[in-house]
Amino acid sequence: MTPFSSLFGDRSGRRRYLASLVCGALAAGGLAAAGTAALVPGTASASSHREAPLISGTPQYDNTDVYAFVSPDKPDTTTIVANWIPFEEPAGGPNFYTFADDAQYDLHVDNNGDAQSELIFRYTFKTHVKNKNTFLYNTGAVKSLDDPNLNVTQTYDIDLIKLRHQKLVSKTRLADNVPVAPSNVGKASMPDYGKLRSQAVHKTASGASTFAGQADDPFFLDLRVFDLLYGGNLSEVGNDTLKGYNVNTIALQVPNDMIRESAKQPVVGIWSTTQRKNARGGWTQVSRLGNPLVNEVVNPQKDKDKFNASAPWDDAQFLKNVTNPELPKLIEQIYKIKAPAEPRNDLVDVFLKGVKGLNQPPNVRPAEELRLNTSIKPAAHPKRLGVLDGDNAGFPNGRRLTDDVVDEALQVMEGELVGAKNDLGDAVNENDKKFEKYFPYVAEPTSGSRGPLAKGTKSGTDVRSQLGDALQPAGASAGTNNTVLIAGSAAAGAAGILLIGTALAWWRRRMQRPY
Repeated sequence: MTPFSSLFGDRSGRRRYLASLVCGALAAGGLAAAGTAALVPGTASASSHREAPLISGTPQYDNTDVYAFVSPDKPDTTTIVANWIPFEEPAGGPNFYTFADDAQYDLHVDNNGDAQSELIFRYTFKTHVKNKNTFLYNTGAVKSLDDPNLNVTQTYDIDLIKLRHQKLVSKTRLADNVPVAPSNVGKASMPDYGKLRSQAVHKTASGASTFAGQADDPFFLDLRVFDLLYGGNLSEVGNDTLKGYNVNTIALQVPNDMIRESAKQPVVGIWSTTQRKNARGGWTQVSRLGNPLVNEVVNPQKDKDKFNASAPWDDAQFLKNVTNPELPKLIEQIYKIKAPAEPRNDLVDVFLKGVKGLNQPPNVRPAEELRLNTSIKPAAHPKRLGVLDGDNAGFPNGRRLTDDVVDEALQVMEGELVGAKNDLGDAVNENDKKFEKYFPYVAEPTSGSRGPLAKGTKSGTDVRSQLGDALQPAGASAGTNNTVLIAGSAAAGAAGILLIGTALAWWRRRMQRPY
């Protein structure tokens, strides 16, 4: 009998031989995977709201946008919408999208223009798992927020914190254990997502309404702006990069009288922050957002993380970024459109003080806040360019979901307010989904089952017995022999499995022989 060692030299040689067999089998199986992948429609890729180096690595704490507007159907109230977790892929399971349990998600209100919080609405979340012995987010169709099939759920509390000169005056619990609307896994898992959304809207004893859960990302823009301003030739503008992606939303609707100083001083400043619990058990602010795009295209790299950790009271340190902005110089370099003269005091009003006579509070301290005049009634027919187009209920007087803040910011940056009239924009003028008419107003999230139907099938058809043309994705080009490709891939996969089986059987026989 031939010794084992004489065949392979040593144990490492045997391992290499067995590894070569397994690798061959995996390569065969890889052909099957490649064959299947060839049938899957391509997915879009793009940038996100990841405006600063540190926060870009922790999306659960990354605030993407803040909106504040007088509620169109309830003008005696103000609605604040704040979003977190940029670029949520709808089918991104099995671990879908949750708020962090070790975070404080804060909505700040400055109601006297001193750049300090007089009110903080603090949201804190808790995750619950019913069955930890499954990998599933839901173990069956989910028909209500308390459905036993919804395996992973979240609840939240809201505290109203009142401050004066940054010192605590009072802390009141506004809501306890409110359920969060889940991620929209897909039609099979959540056949009536609208019902789940409505169950997540909660009214508090104070007259406020609250919602937390997944929603369609309401921000619309072409993010190829970061490819040196749309590729340097504007050949690809007009693509809504955020189309089809979701965010986690916190929405709060409160009586105007609850947040403003008085009817005579109706202007409020609004921003959001995220605080994360650190290793010592304390809290560290890691994200901050008020006006859109400020930390993305106004602050340089050296200031981005500092801005996220700072408070509006200290915004004088960032003043030069506003009065001497980089963006107009970049536009001049690429498109030869002359940048307005500096210092840009017109931008100080828009970004730091509010527009005089519209949304600038008396004795204002310049600070980066989203400023809203709560006495201005909602527009019957909102204009996407807001104040620039004569609609004083829109941006920069607060920010509505429909406001085209990219076009507005570009035009103001290029001197619209100092006589340099222009119509610059990214050719994305509205969101891909219509917004709701009632609170929480944001559109329902895109479903995880958004893919095209298999060719030759209709919605609800069982295709398990149709292993031929039914497995071609809708829209596959005529003449593509995907059936042959599937068969070839399956055969390759089967050959791989057979090869592994043969190798292991041979190994066992050799191991049973004496040396």
